[in-house]
Amino acid sequence: MLLIACANVANLLLVRATGRKREIAVRAAIGAARGRVVRQLLTESVLLSILGGALGLALGMAGVRALLAMNPGDIPRIGERGSAIALDWRLVGFTLFVSLATGILFGLIPALDVSRVDLSGALKEGGGRSGTGLRHNKTRSFLVITEVALALVLLVGAALLIRTFWALRAVDPGFDPHRVLTMRMSLAGSRFEKTAGVNQLIHDGVERLEALPGVAAVAATYNLPIEGAFGVPFNIVGRTPAGGLYDGRGWTGVSPGYFEVFRIPILRGRAFNQRDDAAAARVAIVNQAMVRQFWPGGDPLGSQILLGKGYGPEFEELAREIVGVVGDFHDAGLNRNPVPMVFVPLAQVTDGLTALAHRAASLAWAVRTSGAPLALGPSVAKELEISSGGLPAARVRSMDEIVVESTARADFNMTLLAIFGCSALLLAVIGIYGLMAYSVEQRTQEIGIRLALGADAGSVRNMVVRQGMFLAWTGVAIGMIAALGLTRFLSGFLFGVKAWDPLVFLAVPVLLSGAALVAVWIPARRAARTDAVSALR
Repeated sequence: MLLIACANVANLLLVRATGRKREIAVRAAIGAARGRVVRQLLTESVLLSILGGALGLALGMAGVRALLAMNPGDIPRIGERGSAIALDWRLVGFTLFVSLATGILFGLIPALDVSRVDLSGALKEGGGRSGTGLRHNKTRSFLVITEVALALVLLVGAALLIRTFWALRAVDPGFDPHRVLTMRMSLAGSRFEKTAGVNQLIHDGVERLEALPGVAAVAATYNLPIEGAFGVPFNIVGRTPAGGLYDGRGWTGVSPGYFEVFRIPILRGRAFNQRDDAAAARVAIVNQAMVRQFWPGGDPLGSQILLGKGYGPEFEELAREIVGVVGDFHDAGLNRNPVPMVFVPLAQVTDGLTALAHRAASLAWAVRTSGAPLALGPSVAKELEISSGGLPAARVRSMDEIVVESTARADFNMTLLAIFGCSALLLAVIGIYGLMAYSVEQRTQEIGIRLALGADAGSVRNMVVRQGMFLAWTGVAIGMIAALGLTRFLSGFLFGVKAWDPLVFLAVPVLLSGAALVAVWIPARRAARTDAVSALR
């Protein structure tokens, strides 16, 4: 964006300097050295640049406040601590440096160009316009081509993120997030150091919550869908993997009712129930991704797995029988494919794993409601406080909010790049229009001669359009090559779309070419309406 804006400014300074050639020639004729002329023009450009930097600083701070209002919440130093984003000496210093650097760099080109003026030719030109076609505007043409190329790179990036945004919106999460209320509770105190105490809390809390009107189902877990799960290594009884054990991709403890709350389908076997307590035989449920990876073409029901193998005696437990298979759901975000998951009853988790879970996360409650979930928030929080002996419930959110928050970072990236891309498109169009309008103005006499010699208005218009579109298409071609090389750095932000998506690389050049055609068409029509007699006079 900075380079595009600087290219536009440089073009304007070149036009301004060209219009002052006679003035510079007069100064040189009466003794001004070239260095004095360059210093004068540089002083003017730096002054303009600093004034623009000051205005940009004010507008930038207003823009930051707007971004703070829409931030996804997981960007460091933004959110509740948004006050950390403030105007300080580093920001002012950077703005001052950029302003000075751009003023000097992009003021130097026109200053050196105009300081080489031919005194005799410039003084003889008087007030007439010289024929300054595109072949005499190589520097300005180069800057316009650069603008278009940079704008195309930004637009391609924005389009790829927009495609990612819609791809994420179309993803089926694998569970029903609607009308589900969630909240978290930090289990502090000796009462919850062991699994038995946690299980009693869950039992009492579920009983109280199910008695509330509007509550359809209740469950507790350490890991809500979308927010990720723990990893616990395991073995399958009867198998010996090459490394001695399998890496645990996803493990979570859940209470009975978990699959009912989130409406995760039971494909085979059964769900957990109240009889799956500490005294019962150890059981587990796996998802389809687990079945595909470890029982391809087979049936996992009845197989036994050993969880916590290698974590130490406080984590290792008896073999668990797989009693059910559930459908896949996106546990680590909508932009990640479902991973193999193992679900175990919270009542059967070892004390060691319970203590580890408490250190890593808080207990999450999930309540399916028959109406608006947040309306039941105060009542649910009150009942849970009574059940826990006074522990407060925090982070009261609907599951819909959690799903939206999981894509907030992608939405934020898309919005930023879309703003930059649209701004770049506007600046590139302004640059093309400015160059062509100035070229038409400078070529008024040439166009008058063409018309006087028999050229029709259509041919004049087409000539200007061809010259302008040649610049635009050259920039598009260079931008396409640059975009193909640079968009690979966006691959970590993309989902459901490749970095070289053909639709994007077809639509963006067409959009940019269409905008450039509009920018070129206006001065082309003006050229076609030139009055030959007035132009020659």
